[in-house]
Amino acid sequence: MVNVAVVGLGFMGVTHLRAYLRLPGIRIAALCASRHLPENGDFSSVSGNIAMGEPLRLDMTGVRATRDFDSLLSDPAIDLIDLCVPTPRHVELATLALRAGKHVICEKPLARTAAQAREILTAAREARGFFMPAMCLRFWPGWTWLKQAVEAGTFGAVKAARFRRVGEAPAWGRDVYLDGTASGGALLDLHIHDVDFVQHLFGRPTAVYAQGVGFHSGAIDHVVAQYTVANGAAVSAEGSWAMATGHGFNMAYTVVFERATADYDLARGADALKVFEAGRGGRVVPPEPGDGYLGELDYMAECIERGRAPRRVTAEDGVSAVEICEAEEESIRTGRPVALK
Repeated sequence: MVNVAVVGLGFMGVTHLRAYLRLPGIRIAALCASRHLPENGDFSSVSGNIAMGEPLRLDMTGVRATRDFDSLLSDPAIDLIDLCVPTPRHVELATLALRAGKHVICEKPLARTAAQAREILTAAREARGFFMPAMCLRFWPGWTWLKQAVEAGTFGAVKAARFRRVGEAPAWGRDVYLDGTASGGALLDLHIHDVDFVQHLFGRPTAVYAQGVGFHSGAIDHVVAQYTVANGAAVSAEGSWAMATGHGFNMAYTVVFERATADYDLARGADALKVFEAGRGGRVVPPEPGDGYLGELDYMAECIERGRAPRRVTAEDGVSAVEICEAEEESIRTGRPVALK
């Protein structure tokens, strides 16, 4: 049994709580927040960009609610610290938890800058506990299918791929998300999901060219990026918080293989993933159970139980994703492609 303390109880913290309640090998041992800390377990006021279903009312029996983060670090009953706090707090809290010997999972992005993210990487390399960035797309049904199809060569080589993740400006945590100096805007906070998946699928790009504009946050809130990848495929990704009110959130991809086209669109619900093969027409790929949050948290708990460091996503991957995002910012600023080492 893995005992977890969830730190930060906004939309993402509550999303993680919902996932933990579905995982038999994890016990929610503590909740920690500096502001919103409902000691009665009523999270019905929390909302975000993905439908959450019935309001969460957590049974607080045996769950400690505290505003004292340090008390979690000195508690031998806590195995895992789950950081769902705003990005500016990641470096401080992650390094403290790692130095205290705790396992840590930290929401993306690791930090506002690559230099700050590398501070977490250094602490992770020196720590007794395990560290994993919460890159949920690597565990998301439809995306895991795509990764498997590419690795297996099911439809031949990838010739082109386009990823898209767009929505309205966040209506929650606006004091943080819409302060681009803190959040990095949509480019760093939202688009980083697809940036990371591009490197997961094709390896770290060797160059990126991006165009983007500010909108709400003072940072880049709509970005379109083109990546140079090892196999020569034409790969691009779009991310945005610039959609008008009422548009909602959507994520999608289209991948052109030698012998098929895979098309995912969240708006199609159970028919989200379709594959079109020459001579066979189109077919719906039935969705796998669960979601990326459930998958990543279950995987982290499994790593802790088995005493094996996470490999499906690492601290190095988290740093690399921030570095690529910074290269996109530079490309937007200069109007030129940026090489990646």
